[in-house]
This record gives sequence, C-alpha cells and structure tokens, in this order.
Amino acid sequence: AEQGREDEINTCIACNQACLDHTFKGLTASCLVNPFACHETQLVETPASAVKSIAVVGAGPAGLAAATTAARRGHKVTLFDSAEEIGGQFNMAKRVPGKEEFYQTLRYFKRQLELTKVDTRLNTRVSAEELLEGKFDTVILATGVSPRKLKLPGFDHKKVVSYIDVLKHNVEVGKRVAIIGAGGIGFDIAEFITHDPSHVKSSESVDAFAKEWGIDQSNSVRGGVDGVAPSLPTLGPREAVYLLQRKASKHGNGLGKTTGWIHRTVLKNKGVSMIGGCQYDKVDDEGLHLTVTAKKGGEAEKRVLAVDTVIVCAGQDPLRELEAGLVAGGVVVHRV
Repeated sequence: AEQGREDEINTCIACNQACLDHTFKGLTASCLVNPFACHETQLVETPASAVKSIAVVGAGPAGLAAATTAARRGHKVTLFDSAEEIGGQFNMAKRVPGKEEFYQTLRYFKRQLELTKVDTRLNTRVSAEELLEGKFDTVILATGVSPRKLKLPGFDHKKVVSYIDVLKHNVEVGKRVAIIGAGGIGFDIAEFITHDPSHVKSSESVDAFAKEWGIDQSNSVRGGVDGVAPSLPTLGPREAVYLLQRKASKHGNGLGKTTGWIHRTVLKNKGVSMIGGCQYDKVDDEGLHLTVTAKKGGEAEKRVLAVDTVIVCAGQDPLRELEAGLVAGGVVVHRV
C-alpha cells in the first residue's frame, strides 16, 4: 500500500474458515484466499527447472490460482473460460449480502493475471480437440461444477429453478419460496432473496449492523448492549420462505464453526421456516409436496407447501467432460 500497489493485496474475505475455524479445531491456522499463510516453509514458489506450456481451463478461483502460480514460476500459461469475465461461481457468491469482499478477490486475481502475463482467453469454450491441437505439455482442469438435479415428479414444473437461475440469470422469484437444500448455498440463497434492496446492508454499514444486533455505539449502557433491543430484519419482499433439508439434524450443521450460528440466527430472526427430515414427493400447481419425519423413528407427516417458487440447492456434480479425451490423447492432466 505504501508503494501504491494496493491492487496487489489479496484482501481477506472474512470467511473465518481457515483461520479461526482451524484454530478452534486445533488445526494449523491459514487463510482460504492465501494458503501460503502459516505454510511459508512448506509451500515455496521456486522457479521452474523446465519451462512448460500449460493450459488452465476454468477461470474460477481455483483456475486463477493455478494459472498465476504457474506463471510466477516461469511457465507459459494460457487460461480459458467460456464466460465473459473471470471469477466463475464467485461472480454469483459476491452478490449475497455479507460477501461483498469477494469483489476484492477477483480484483486481486485480475491484477495478478496482468502482472504474470497469463494469456487469458475469455468467451472461449475450448474442446479437448482444440487443447490437443495446442500441443500443451500439461492441462489443468478447473472446470467447476453444475447444480445437481433432483429426480422427482414435477421437477420440470415452471415453479422449479436452480440457485444459478436466481443468482446469475436473475429469474423472478415469487412471494412464497421453498429452498431445497440447507447447506452453504441454501443459506446464501435464503439471505439473498430475503434482503430488502431498499435497506442498507448491515454488512456495509456500521450503523445498520449495530441497529440490527442491538448495539449501543455510544456505550452509554452496560457492555453497549444491556437493554438495547435489536431491530430484527424481516423477510423483505417475501411472504414465506422455507429452508428444507433431508437430514433431521440442526440446519447449517456443516457451516463454519465461528460463523454458522450467525447465519442461523439471521434467518431465524427474519422468520425463515427451517424444516428437516424432508422427503420431497412432487411439485405441482399446488406447490411442493413433502413427507416430513421430524426425528429418527418418528411419525411421518404429509405436507404441502403452497409456494410460488422452488429453488434447488441440493449439491453439485463436477464437470469433467474434457478429461477422458485429453488422457486418451496422451496429455498430462491435473484436476483442481
């Protein structure tokens, strides 16, 4: 920053996943966006002993890190992506309230591509044949994932959309919404669709944060919180939101150790209904039909959620269609 190179700073995204979460689990602390942190003697970037021609397919965070690291070591790197901008699924995640720092990660990698002189080819869906014709010594596949589709009657109903439809394609979401899947993406979608765009985000304003969590910034009361009522958020433009999962365990059980409770609390305060033990039966004009078993060995209950939109966040499948053709062509392939 002192040298005017602040655009080369890999900004913290405040995820806590590799620093505080690791610390409280008794693991080595590090950083999700800078894995060299606390591994400086193990992850050492040395000049390559032999310069190779390397193709990296996919300009999400994994592909960007692979491309710029290889280029810094002296390799000749070509980066391909079918999208018009770098970032992959980070471009969807950055739209979620509380994840605004993701813009800074992409700013950092954009600058690193310039500094390392990576040959970046966007709007290019490269094929295995084209990669073979390029005579690359090594191909690194960072092609990401696609949303997993549910196999149930009515999956093709007009009410059913994926999280990508919502975050990337801006599909219209109804007033009453069911979200299938309560992992990290399900929580993000719930946060995204319940945010009132006319309100200042608490993640971008100290005053809004203090108001939402009941904090007296003048510290005139004990601890700055005693007797201060929080201004609870609402469902925003929605009338009802259901966050559903197959497991009967606590929602968000796999979220970060130091942040999961925050996400659960925010959605609870907004009035999001969290239902576990769900079996998804069908989708029709009435809505989403469920069989709910609240606890193991408990009685099953048939329910119909009268929703306008069903957003599927039920996991992802890796995209690996390029790999077989490249391996058959004798190219060294690495997956990240």
